[in-house]
Amino acid sequence: MTPRTTIKPINFMCMAPQATAVNLVGDFNEWRPTAHPMQQGPDKAWTTTVNLKPGHHRYAFLVDGVLTLDPRAQGITRNDQNQRVSLLPVS
Repeated sequence: MTPRTTIKPINFMCMAPQATAVNLVGDFNEWRPTAHPMQQGPDKAWTTTVNLKPGHHRYAFLVDGVLTLDPRAQGITRNDQNQRVSLLPVS
């Protein structure tokens, strides 16, 4: 039997009440701005859920086009363009 890769649904939340658009970018979507648009809820928080494999994932929020760190991230690292981005371990 081969080991099964477990995919986990991970919830992302960005508090940007004045933003007109927020997108989730990261190594899991090749940093494509349109891959994971976030939805704004009644509490003004932007959310989305992404299925991720175990490992460490680099990501950030694009708030009205500005790369923004996640204050709730478990760490900070750099992407391939040497920009500061958030780090998420998934086990």
